[in-house]
Amino acid sequence: MRFVFECVECGGHYLPPEDMVYPDGPASPVWCTACQGVKRAAGVREDPLLARVALAAARAALAGRIAEAAEAAEQPARSDVRPSRPPRSRRARSGPGGVRSKLG
Repeated sequence: MRFVFECVECGGHYLPPEDMVYPDGPASPVWCTACQGVKRAAGVREDPLLARVALAAARAALAGRIAEAAEAAEQPARSDVRPSRPPRSRRARSGPGGVRSKLG
């Protein structure tokens, strides 16, 4: 499983490479590729504290997804079981049973 980040600038979700390196430089845990290019061109560097928080949040989310997958694998699949008794028919619920017995 891989980290999924949310861009601080535009709010979009992005999936950087596993080694966090793009062909033109390191991947940012704070900005998506489009916002990172704009910020780099403007000469703005990412806040290291914000980058550490983003990485920690991504690791926690990944650990949660792995734990959910392991928990789902542990639970046995429920077999298709028929009910213990058949459902009542519509006719049986349409009126009192005593009236029908007196008619016939």
